[in-house]
Amino acid sequence: MNLHEYQAKELLKPYGVPVPPGKAASTPKAAAAAAAALGGAHWVVKAQVHAGGRGKAGGIKLVKSSKGAGDAAENLLGTRLITAQTGAGGREVKRVYVEQAVDVAKEIYLAALVDRALGRVAFLASAEGGEDIEEAAAEAPDKINKLVIDPETGLKATDAKKLAADLGLSGGQADAVAETMAAVYKAFIENDASLIEINPLAVTTDGELFALD
Repeated sequence: MNLHEYQAKELLKPYGVPVPPGKAASTPKAAAAAAAALGGAHWVVKAQVHAGGRGKAGGIKLVKSSKGAGDAAENLLGTRLITAQTGAGGREVKRVYVEQAVDVAKEIYLAALVDRALGRVAFLASAEGGEDIEEAAAEAPDKINKLVIDPETGLKATDAKKLAADLGLSGGQADAVAETMAAVYKAFIENDASLIEINPLAVTTDGELFALD
C-alpha cells in the first residue's frame, strides 16, 4: 500500500514526527478555506500523487494568500502530473495538500527501510536532502549514512545521536533528529512498513525541525 503525503503525515504525526500544519483539499474553494484556517503568511500547495519529483514537474506551488491557494489548486486539480517516476502518461491530480510554509536552512534525507540482505531495519540519511537526492546518492554514495538496527535492542538513542552528528548537527537539533528517528522507528514497526521516507527533513532558519515531505 502506497500512501499520499497527507496520509503519511496523518499517520506519523501521532508518533511525534514534527510536521507543519496542513489540510487536504479536493476543490479550489476547499484549498482557499484550508489556507485561511491554517493561518500564517505563506502556504505551499502540493499535488497529491504517488510519485516523487513533484516540485520539478510544477506540482508544488508557493502562495501568499488564501485566494492564491485556491488559484493554485484550480491549476493543479484535474491535470496529469508528469514526473520522472510516472511515465509519459503522468498521474491525475485529484487532491492537493495545503501546508504552512517554513523558511528552510538545511535539507536532510532520512529513511527507514528493510535491508533484505541483512533481514533488519536500517536507516539511511544524508546531509544533502531535497529533490536531487537520487542523483547525489548515485554520484557520491559515501554521502549516504547507514545505521542498521539490532532487533534485540531496537534503535539506541546513542546511535541515533551519532547519526545526527554525522549529518553535521549538534545540540538541540541533533536531539530533535534522534527523537524523530525514534518516532519513525516506532511507526515503522507498529505499522509493519517496508519504507518510510522523509525528504526533506528540514531545519528551519529558526532552528526547528520539520518533516516537509
